[in-house]
Amino acid sequence: MLRSSRIRHSGLTSVVHRHAQASLRRLSSLSSASQTAADSDMRQSPQQPQQQEPEIPILRGVCHNGTPLRMLILGAPGAGKGTQSARIRQSFDITAISSGDVLRRNIAEQTMAGRRAQAAVASGALVSDEIIVELIHAELNNIAGRSWLLDGFPRNIAQAQALDSMLESVGQPLNAVVNLDVPESVILQRIVERYVHVPSGRVYNLSYNPPKVPGVDDITGEPLEHRPDDNPESFKRRLEQYHALTRPLLKYYHATGVLTSFAGPTSDIIFPQFYAYLDQRFE
Repeated sequence: MLRSSRIRHSGLTSVVHRHAQASLRRLSSLSSASQTAADSDMRQSPQQPQQQEPEIPILRGVCHNGTPLRMLILGAPGAGKGTQSARIRQSFDITAISSGDVLRRNIAEQTMAGRRAQAAVASGALVSDEIIVELIHAELNNIAGRSWLLDGFPRNIAQAQALDSMLESVGQPLNAVVNLDVPESVILQRIVERYVHVPSGRVYNLSYNPPKVPGVDDITGEPLEHRPDDNPESFKRRLEQYHALTRPLLKYYHATGVLTSFAGPTSDIIFPQFYAYLDQRFE
């Protein structure tokens, strides 16, 4: 009886073993088929394009015989000094300093000089040469050894002499002064059609640089403003002030041998001249 039980158990074990082996063979076959199909799909499916990192433009350094560029941009109100400055900085490694931006920032931050400037503005007086010179001096100290361009300063001979003194005291005199020579009739048309995003200083023009959505800033969506003095009467007064105070700077810098003028009715005509000047004269 015991022997019979062992025989039956042995037979059952053999059957189970055979079924298990068959199952394993089927699983192995299915696994191989699945892998083959997957490999085939991979071969047939086009490879997904890899996302490329956006290229960061490499800005050219600007120096002459190892000396960094130290440059002024001059021109009548509305001649496009800010526009040219922005376009140059897209290609060259230059720090741009706008005297107007420096003044507004110091007033907003309530620095000592900023509070004095704010008091002058509130009383209707012009900000003194002393305050402006102090603010610009601080800005230049912060970027010592780098290439820079200065827009909106100096505005008169006294400021120019103060700038020369502060630069020569550290052995870093100006090595370039660029004047934008734009017809006054063209500038008047620009002024009349100009709108500004006051917090950032971004400028739009209805003819050649309009906002994407009328009346609002492209980046923030905040409203644009037409400055109250952007009209023919105010422009005439500002132009008279420019001729009396700032235009004499052209003669002043011509005598030092650093003055270059670029002429044209539009920024697109002037910019290639500006670029070629930096490309040829500075490394």
